[in-house]
Amino acid sequence: MAAEVLANLGADVAVFDHMPSMGRKLLLAGRSGLNLTHSEGIEDLLDRYGPARSRLEAAVHSFGPDALRAWSESLGEDTYIGTSGRVFPDSWRATPLLRAWLVRLVGLGVRLEPRHRWSGWADTAPSASSSQTLRFFRANGTVHEEEADITVLALGGASWPRVGSDGGWVTILRGVGVRVQDLQPSNVGVETGWSPHFVGRFEGTPLKNIAITRGGRTVRGDAMVTVSGLEGLPVYSHSSAVRDEVARNGRSLLAVDLHPDLAVDEVARRLGRRRPKDSLSNWLRRSLGLSPVAIGLLRECCGNELPGTPEALARLVKHAEIVVVGTTGIERAISSAGGVTLDEVDDRFMLRRLPGTFVAGEMLDWEAPTGGYLLQATFSTAVAAARGALQWAKISGGGAPE
Repeated sequence: MAAEVLANLGADVAVFDHMPSMGRKLLLAGRSGLNLTHSEGIEDLLDRYGPARSRLEAAVHSFGPDALRAWSESLGEDTYIGTSGRVFPDSWRATPLLRAWLVRLVGLGVRLEPRHRWSGWADTAPSASSSQTLRFFRANGTVHEEEADITVLALGGASWPRVGSDGGWVTILRGVGVRVQDLQPSNVGVETGWSPHFVGRFEGTPLKNIAITRGGRTVRGDAMVTVSGLEGLPVYSHSSAVRDEVARNGRSLLAVDLHPDLAVDEVARRLGRRRPKDSLSNWLRRSLGLSPVAIGLLRECCGNELPGTPEALARLVKHAEIVVVGTTGIERAISSAGGVTLDEVDDRFMLRRLPGTFVAGEMLDWEAPTGGYLLQATFSTAVAAARGALQWAKISGGGAPE
């Protein structure tokens, strides 16, 4: 995105990527539907960025959801709003969008250089009075050096490193004095320490239409039982808070409501119809329609000692507490927290310590839930960094930058 903005404004642009092809993480994001942005009001959308809101606000206002949808449509990918307010391309996938985008970039004269891994600068980090000589290692082991007037770093976080974002840039920037917060998993599954019996029977089974609450915040959706815990939207929505609480206290609690459409009194009333010969499982299945995995979760939460009265069992159905002991690894997280601290960049997203070097996307220290907010801020900061780079180049006295 930064390359497109720069090229449209007259810059001579090259994109270096250490993977064999461009945009692999975008393709991964589109594997289950490319959620480009969200249709909610801009103020509500900005609130999703939490403490980073004040630093991202100008960028998101300048290139917001409407602009992002228009850009997608300019590439032949019309968009639509899903039932949850999320915005997707009509094709649902990332492949057509990426293919058209790369054709556009080449048409703009952008030079695409795959299989080049950035390793820093040839001599020293750039100064305010000189161009930059960046150093890359090619896949064949040779070294390539490229001189540039401005550089936009868009190197991602550290989630799903097999598609390119492995966080290797952290050491390089720390080595020249840039403060970088440790990269941590965000929008990630949780670890619960299931019993072997529960895992053996229910691993890979979805818990449908549940609600998960933590700290007074409730999120509904489906969750998947994994060998180590739970994954899914209502889990991811709490994962950042859970991650931080586990770091502080060694554990966190999530409350699962297995029947969010019914009040606890109604659940108890329905459970009051138990037939004399019904087992506990049949009682729950007949009265509430609970699935075997939901009943298994209730047993897991109370050491297989389910309460025998309708009132007590209703309270458990509405508030089954799961003890969380960790989050799954960053290599399977949807996104990552941490990165270049926001006070290290100015309003143009230029690194204060490295004049002429700009930073965009997930390598900055912000995080957001899933729902289109991740891609929106990534695109917005890329546009802002590109515009800021051109503004800085003009102030510095150069012509069209390289």
